[in-house]
Amino acid sequence: MPHPVQFMGLVISFLKGLTERIAKENKSKLYIGGLIITLLVVSLSGICGWMIERLFLFFDIKNPILSTLFFCLIISSSLASRSLNKSILEILNIIKKENTIDNLSNLRQKLSLIVGRDVENLDINEILRALAETASENSVDGIFAPLFWMFLGTIFWEFNQSMPGPLAMAWIFKASSTIDSMLGYKEGKLKWLGFTGAKLDDLMVWLPSRIVLITLPFCCKTKQSIFKTIKNSWKDGIVDSSPNSGISEAIFAYCAEVKMGGVNYYKGQKSIKPIIAEPYPMASINSVRKILGLSLRLELVWLVGFYLIIKFINL
Repeated sequence: MPHPVQFMGLVISFLKGLTERIAKENKSKLYIGGLIITLLVVSLSGICGWMIERLFLFFDIKNPILSTLFFCLIISSSLASRSLNKSILEILNIIKKENTIDNLSNLRQKLSLIVGRDVENLDINEILRALAETASENSVDGIFAPLFWMFLGTIFWEFNQSMPGPLAMAWIFKASSTIDSMLGYKEGKLKWLGFTGAKLDDLMVWLPSRIVLITLPFCCKTKQSIFKTIKNSWKDGIVDSSPNSGISEAIFAYCAEVKMGGVNYYKGQKSIKPIIAEPYPMASINSVRKILGLSLRLELVWLVGFYLIIKFINL
């Protein structure tokens, strides 16, 4: 089935090309064009989600089981836990096989599908570090941020079902995230064209990333206290050029007890990421699996927590 993000991507690509033809090299026009793209794509995504919610609420009265199953199928498309885990585990399984050196080109090719860094010269240790960092950062973007906005939409419904609900809010977030992924780069025209989308995505991930920082230590066992784990993660992560990503990586690094950060290359340009959780060893197959396990455990904790909060509101 076509994924909703694919449709968002098609609209963004069309509007990007149209804006670049009109604005050419004019920075102000590119900025305004990026603002319009963000408003259009985010609004259309939210409206489409809201209209599907209206259909669900209507048919839920006539056929509650079928309509609920259909709604769950659609809303689950906003969570990327399965696709992320599948991609990472596939690479880990290749690494476990013999003749790993002979599989390096295959590993790098598969890794390039889920990371933004250059992969041509990465060895096994750097591939594992890339997997650990991607699993940590993308768990917030792909799982916990959309879960948070779904929850907020559910809260809206508790007060008025005419308001945007869990699907509308999730699709608003996915739209901002997709815009950031496609346009949010500090290079060439995108520096101006993707500015608004990148800032909106930062804003929408700001709170979820910090809730992950506070809640993840309760799902793991470390030598440090929960307070010290949170404190060290904040200290290491906040200095990142993208604090949301830095905090996300840092808390998973301390909870999984794995060192992250170092030198990366993006389109040939060197980028030095701050070292996170320096006392711990480099990434391994086990530590990457541990990060995936922690993500799943925290997802379950969030779902139970959200359920209890909703039940409390209904009292």
